[in-house]
Amino acid sequence: MKPESLRLKSAHWEKMLRHVAADAPLEACGLLAGKDGQVQKVFPMRNAAHSAVSFRLDPQEQFDIFSAMEERGLELFGIYHSHPNGPATPSPTDVAEATYPVVNLILSAAGGKWQGHGFWIESSGFHEVPLEISK
Repeated sequence: MKPESLRLKSAHWEKMLRHVAADAPLEACGLLAGKDGQVQKVFPMRNAAHSAVSFRLDPQEQFDIFSAMEERGLELFGIYHSHPNGPATPSPTDVAEATYPVVNLILSAAGGKWQGHGFWIESSGFHEVPLEISK
């Protein structure tokens, strides 16, 4: 079910920004986990594709993170990745390869400054999901 928004703290936002900036010009990726409608943990991951135009979550790392989430009682809320050279919207590949019913947060450096947008991806395309960033 598509959420009305993705709620996260400014510390989560900053952690993602640091991660995508550090990995540029390659795409960076990671998982967002939480409960009660609030992101509580950002899990930066290694881009197994080691690419500037695509990402792939490492299967073993993903398994380990899913295990840690289960131990902490957290749910998968989102997957984030970067488009270091834009656009700030899902690519056709992002739409085709989306497998989890979660918010896809895309961080883009198009225009010289990192910005992020959340999207709900379905086979027919995508819809923006507002981000609510609080202290």
